Amino acid sequence: MPVTAKLSRRFYETFGDEIANELVEWFNQVDATYRADLLQINELNFSRFDARLEQRTAQVQAKLEQRMTQVEAKLEQRIARVEAKLEQRIARVEAELGQRIARVEAELGQRIARVEAELGQRIAEARADSIKWMFVFWVGTLVPLGGLMLFLVR
Repeated sequence: MPVTAKLSRRFYETFGDEIANELVEWFNQVDATYRADLLQINELNFSRFDARLEQRTAQVQAKLEQRMTQVEAKLEQRIARVEAKLEQRIARVEAELGQRIARVEAELGQRIARVEAELGQRIAEARADSIKWMFVFWVGTLVPLGGLMLFLVR
């Protein structure tokens, strides 16, 4: 918004309206020129600022992307190490469990074998007892029958 220069009435009276108006017009032209130059300088400065800002933003983004890539690589390495350790531990635990299960199975097998042997022995003893008692009952039955037969035959 241009500002119109005004001169005092005395200046108009001393130099006349024509010269005073020319001077006012010249001041206004100088003001307009300075304003245009200032606007052009400001636009140029803003363009340079904008270019620098874009450049720095691009640099920061590049650095940030590079850093993120490094962090991702380190994270992947750490995850791989943790996975390897976990796999080793799982393998160890599986081996230990396999050994323990094998021991328990062996102990159970031994106990079952002892119980079977003991049961077999008891069954054998029970059979022997049964045969012995059957013999005693047969003898006990045959002796009176033999005596009865002798008595009847005589």
